[in-house]
Amino acid sequence: MPETTTAPTTTVLPKTERPKLHKVILLNDDYTPREFVVRVLKGEFGMNEGSASRVMMTAHQRGACVVAVFTRDVAETKATRATDAGRKAGHPLTFTTEPEE
Repeated sequence: MPETTTAPTTTVLPKTERPKLHKVILLNDDYTPREFVVRVLKGEFGMNEGSASRVMMTAHQRGACVVAVFTRDVAETKATRATDAGRKAGHPLTFTTEPEE
């Protein structure tokens, strides 16, 4: 009886990719009080007073400002919660997300 040999099997592990990042963007409106925007930025994004004020003023002057960059799920959750806080207070405050390039 001839001997049969089997080649050792190799396992190929899939290469893991870093998750795609998404930007959270604050859109300017002419109705939401500046103090309220700063409060939301501090509460939802953990910014200090100075950083929150700079982001708010940049959005006010340029129409929009990137607030922070997170994985997609975190970015969408934070944008939704911040927008909902504005709606709950009766303001048109809006945050959006988009993929980072």
